[in-house]
Amino acid sequence: GLPLRHGGAAAARPRPPALAAASASASSSSEGGNGRSRAPDTSLFVPVPLKPVAGAAEEDVGAELTRPLDKGEVLKTLNKFYKRKEIQRLGAENGLDARLFHQAFISFRKYIMESSSVSADLHIILNDICCDAGKKVCLLGHVDDLFPFFLRHAKQIFPMLDCMDDLRKISDLRLPPNWYPDARAIQRKIVFHAGPTNSGKTYHAIQRFLSAKSGIYCGPLKLLAHEIFQKSNDANVPCDLVTGEERVYANEDARPASHIACTIEMCSTNTPYEVAVIDEIQMIRDPARGWAWTRALLGLCAEEIHVCGEAAAIDLVTELMFTTGEEVEVRNYKRLTPLTVLDYALESLDNLRPGDCVVCFSKNDIYSVSRQIEARGLECAVIYGSLPPGTKLEQAKKFNDPDDPCKILVATDAIGMGLNLCIKRIIFNSIVKPTINEKGEKEIDSITTSQALQIAGRAGRFGSSFKQGEVTTMHRDDLAQLKEILNEPVRPLKAAGLHPTPEQIEMFAYHLPDATLSNLIDIFVSLSQVDGLYFVCNIDDFKFLADMIQHIPLNLRSRYVFCTAPLNRKEPFVCTTLLKFARQFSRNEPLTFDWLCRHTKWPLAVPKNIKELVHLEAVHDVFDLYLWLSYRFMDMFPDAVLVRDIQKKLDDIIQVGVCNITKLIRASQSAAAPGTAEVMSEDFPFSRTRRDTSALSDHHGAKSTGAFSVAAEVPGERRAKNLRAYQSATRQEDLKSRGRGSLANRLLREGLLTQEMLRQLESEWQDQHRSGRYGIGSKTGDQNSSKEMGKKKK
Repeated sequence: GLPLRHGGAAAARPRPPALAAASASASSSSEGGNGRSRAPDTSLFVPVPLKPVAGAAEEDVGAELTRPLDKGEVLKTLNKFYKRKEIQRLGAENGLDARLFHQAFISFRKYIMESSSVSADLHIILNDICCDAGKKVCLLGHVDDLFPFFLRHAKQIFPMLDCMDDLRKISDLRLPPNWYPDARAIQRKIVFHAGPTNSGKTYHAIQRFLSAKSGIYCGPLKLLAHEIFQKSNDANVPCDLVTGEERVYANEDARPASHIACTIEMCSTNTPYEVAVIDEIQMIRDPARGWAWTRALLGLCAEEIHVCGEAAAIDLVTELMFTTGEEVEVRNYKRLTPLTVLDYALESLDNLRPGDCVVCFSKNDIYSVSRQIEARGLECAVIYGSLPPGTKLEQAKKFNDPDDPCKILVATDAIGMGLNLCIKRIIFNSIVKPTINEKGEKEIDSITTSQALQIAGRAGRFGSSFKQGEVTTMHRDDLAQLKEILNEPVRPLKAAGLHPTPEQIEMFAYHLPDATLSNLIDIFVSLSQVDGLYFVCNIDDFKFLADMIQHIPLNLRSRYVFCTAPLNRKEPFVCTTLLKFARQFSRNEPLTFDWLCRHTKWPLAVPKNIKELVHLEAVHDVFDLYLWLSYRFMDMFPDAVLVRDIQKKLDDIIQVGVCNITKLIRASQSAAAPGTAEVMSEDFPFSRTRRDTSALSDHHGAKSTGAFSVAAEVPGERRAKNLRAYQSATRQEDLKSRGRGSLANRLLREGLLTQEMLRQLESEWQDQHRSGRYGIGSKTGDQNSSKEMGKKKK
């Protein structure tokens, strides 16, 4: 979230100096590039309201020169004008497709019919056409003479029509290397360290980083940046830490060190370094964050760029560097310790051993599995994505400590990077995972080979107490599919992500001062041109925040910064807080420590149930949001030091909650309805959040009551696919303990039966058995049970 270099677009608008350069660059790229100009999506063009002239403040010159208009005749004339094919063709030649032509005409007609007077020239033309109405020969005027006035009106309500060429040039993304002249001014050496997890690739890159006179490390997570920050300073190489929320100086006098460890979004493309390290380069394809890796790869001003990641990214990086005139040296690494895929599944949590890690892809499953483990008298650590970094580190430390009785870990794929864990065996509780695609749509599908390798590779880490890693699944049916996934080659990366820069959006705002920020982004993406090496990242989160704060009066620079704030839009409390931050900011009222404490009801107590734990995690995110904004608006968010202090205290409170997570789950279940397992999660699609409740229903249309019910999470034709994809996640271990045999499992897998329907069937059978209507094993009972099952299947 870099701030804009210029002020808002509402002031008197001299032409931005960057526009000429951008236009020239885009012109040259459009001549030599391989992108193609495409028609804009005109549904994104929002008309600017144009009020009719009310009350004749001045004399009606047109009426004085001719006569007052007969509005009935004028209406007939305008409708005749609209129906003429020649006029529609002329409109298309001037950028008005059928949609815009219709909208412009409706506005034009309304303006004329509702105005008390119109301009003298338009009045005279309308009068002449009306006088010739019904005549075979037009002596005074023809209906086609209205077109210049119509086009002028259309350009007033659709200002983008007048500047389409400039907008296309600004949104031309076909030559991203040209955005970084400082990097292009030096000849950089690119070294690609390629290999699987636990192969030492990042270690070798970091050794070069430490030996350099100056360097920058760019990682995907705060935890990774913090790890390099500590390693560097422990090796007597002064290194600063830079993340979105904080800057920690190695030198006591706050003098910048020669080395920096940062999250990749925070790297500078203007500061020269001897060595730069870009970690996890395969994330350049990430639908949301890929642009940050593209920016670092193309824009870092370093003599040596050391890139670490999967071999699947080699071809793409080589191709991207070909466009900059730089060669890539590839160094391949092999895994340092063996990793074995077992021939048997775990099948029961009774078979857990010290050093096991059960990997789940939903917070609900995390809670369920950890409850079942502790019910067996075993202690387990818990790690998932929305936990604060400090809590994750403490849980990892607890699991790694050989003297701690906690020997089992339950985690999401958050362990895939950023944590050093002593894991002997990875156990996939499920092999389906909810994801967000490039269009921002939620999908549920089997994990990819890349994801499976990243997670499985955490077992048997080099230097740990386990010299060999193992991987298996919880359920027997998943094991064959996991082996297939792991044996498939990782697909080569095809394209790198891009994102509109603040300067580009500002230039759009210069041309379209009345458009909302969300609308500017939409039009930019619609007009943008990229070649085959790039794609435009998903901007739904940006647009969500832009729409949320649209009604708050902010200048463009501030509005853009607020919209790039890193938050989970599924957390209502965090979103509401951002809204309050923006509203108070717009009033020029500083957000003080006291204000924040009142809003979050600080101090907070140790959570008593899962719902309270989830809220504490949201409050921690609010403190993160405050700190993030404090580094961009120091005067308006002045109490960063105090907020950081209470955030550390909150981290300790959350750690206590996570250590007592089984008690919290029991408390949640006792408070929930009988027969439910109320372990809410806002991060995954099968939870009962406010946004999803209406979508969750069983086949009878009734809303689901159990947190593990998954019927109809996505309505319509996607339902069957999602139920099939969710087959392994619905096979919880307690299915067998409740006497549900293989038929129930098979029906669940095939999507013919849901957990809710299964509970209903059991309830009906028990009621019938108690009432004595059917004898056990009787012919009548068997027939009726079959009929009931048939109805349910239908």
